[in-house]
Formats: sequence, C-alpha cells, structure tokens
Amino acid sequence: MGIRDNAVLAGKACLLVIFILVGLTVLGCAGIRSAPEGGSGGTIADGTLFLSPALKPAGGYGCAAPAREGKLVAIDISSGKRKGDDVTLESSKAIYGNPAVAGDLVYVAGYNGKIYAISASTHLSTGRYLDESNPQPIVGGPVVVGDRVYIGCSDGKVYALDAASLEKEWEFQTGDKIWSTPAIDGDTLYIGSFDKKLYALSATDGSKKWEFRTEGAIISTPLVYDNMVYVGSFDRHLYAINATDGSLKWKFMADSWFWAKPVAYNNVIYAGCLDHKVYALDAQIGEKINEFDLGSPISSSPVLVDGKVIIATEKGEIYAIDTVNNQRSELKNLVEKVYAPLCTSDGVVYIYSQEQNLHALNAQTGERLWPAINIK
Repeated sequence: MGIRDNAVLAGKACLLVIFILVGLTVLGCAGIRSAPEGGSGGTIADGTLFLSPALKPAGGYGCAAPAREGKLVAIDISSGKRKGDDVTLESSKAIYGNPAVAGDLVYVAGYNGKIYAISASTHLSTGRYLDESNPQPIVGGPVVVGDRVYIGCSDGKVYALDAASLEKEWEFQTGDKIWSTPAIDGDTLYIGSFDKKLYALSATDGSKKWEFRTEGAIISTPLVYDNMVYVGSFDRHLYAINATDGSLKWKFMADSWFWAKPVAYNNVIYAGCLDHKVYALDAQIGEKINEFDLGSPISSSPVLVDGKVIIATEKGEIYAIDTVNNQRSELKNLVEKVYAPLCTSDGVVYIYSQEQNLHALNAQTGERLWPAINIK
C-alpha cells in the first residue's frame, strides 16, 4: 500500500478524526490532509445505546467541517427507536470518541476541548474545558472507573477528573498529541501518544510506572489481556508488552498500520489491519496462527460474540471468524462505509456507518433485529 492509498485511508477515517497536516512526518506519510467526518461508536448500558452522530464534510476532503453542534443520541436497542430528545452540546462541533456510562451519567468529550456529563434520565448536562486558558481538541473517548473520569487530549496530556464535579485531580504530560482512548486495568492506566510511546500511569495519582517506545505514533486503544498490553503503532507493528514492567514480549509486522483495537480469546489475539487482513496471533509468542484477507482495510474495532470475532471492513462487509475452527463467514454486506468501532449486547452487533445509519445484526445469522435507522 503506497502513500496515496494511505492518504485516502487517513482522509476517510472518521473514528480518529484524522486531521493530518502537510508535513506531519510522525505518521510516516507527508502531504496528507483531511477534514473531520464521523462520529463515535456506540456504548450500551441498561438496554440503551448512546452515540454521537457523524459530521459530514462540507464539500469533500480538505474542506471545513460544518458549523453544527455535537449531540448525544440514545437508542432503545430492542426497538431501534430514539429514547427522548437528542441532547445538543452547546459549543461542541464534533464528538469522536465513544461515550462512557456510569450510573445515570453519560460522559462525552468534544473536539472543542470540553468534557460533558449528561444525565440519561433528565438530559441535563454540565461541561468543563480540560484547559480553560488554551482549549485543545479531544479526539479519544473518556473512561470512567470508580469516582474518576480519565481522558487524553491533543495538548499531550492525560487527565483524571472527579466524576461528579469534573474537577481536575491530576494530569500527566506526554511528548506530543494524544488521540487514543485510555485502557485501565486495576490501578494502571495505559495510553499511547503521537510521541511514539505507550505509557503506563498510576490511575491514582498519575505517576509514571513505565514507558515503551515504538517507531510510530500510537493512536489505537490498548488491549490488556493476561498481564500483557497489546497495541498497534503506525510503524506497522502490533506490540505485546509486559503490563508489569513495560518490557517487550514480542512484536508482529504487517503491511500497513494497525488502527483498530484488537480482541483476545482463548490465548489468541485477533488484530485487524489497514492492509485488509485480520491476523490471528498466539498471545504468548506472537506466532501467526492464521490470517484472513477481507479485501478492504479494517479501521473499525471488532467485537467478540459467543466465540466469534465480528469484524467490519471499511467497505461495509461484516464478517464472523469462528475462534474454534478459524473459519470465516460473511454475515452481511451493508454497502456502506464503516469506520466506527462496533458494539454488542446479547448476541446482537450494532454498527454505525458513515452514511449515518445504525444497523443491528444477529451475530450468528446476520439477520436484522430491526430496519436500519438514520441518525444525524
């Protein structure tokens, strides 16, 4: 895959809001530019799917984004119907990271540098800029654990906020932008940065436990599995890192970037790649068990449903990989672009397309739970 192909992919990737500027060499491709186009993936809690609609570019790649407020939509997953009115978030032009839900509160982060806490029952919301004096875009999603909200920002900082008041409790400065969503396991937060490093921080006070350097920017969400951290880098490698001390266990090289968060099942890592393939790798030694060429780049994070890995390609083809026999089958061809991460509940996979349609498919048969609904 050449520079031109990578530029197209970068321009399309709604999940990560790829604002790659001319001369941005950290990604390994010069001359790439694009516009924001896309919304968050969904997050499901208590029978409700929360997401933020995609924002379409006003006239193609490189054009300014429409001056439209970001909003939060709640969908009843049993019927596909909206639950109440949408919540418009004043001054937020776009939301790209997945919402986080804790009790009655739904947390979303805006590209305006503001994080919001929204009541699912009353729709009342509060918001706070991470940096009042110099707001910077937020691309990744928040994570809520206990009484704290954790978020990364384009100012290169990781923030921990009080979940009730959104007051800052601590911050940690990395060497460049952060577009990834953190992963938390126990008392440790893991997050990647454009400075090519993966950081392990104390979730309690933000102190650094260790850092691991790659040769490319890290914008994907890490996967923590069996005391290992698995993360993709723009150096075309998937890394397996000891979660305790940050030492390298193994790395696997593909033909393009690892963009999506991998999934793990029964000591096997399933990692989608922009080279059109899903790699099944031994979690302990990194040996390739199998690979599946799906004919289209994979930037949407897959989900695991009843022993099957469900994957969406950018062309909108939905596949299931059986983890028992490593056989793949096509569930459905949506004929719609898919970049946002998938989500699942009770054997159903929910897919939000770039055409702003939400689909609900049975993960075993591919049958629709209800007709696709347009969300914008």
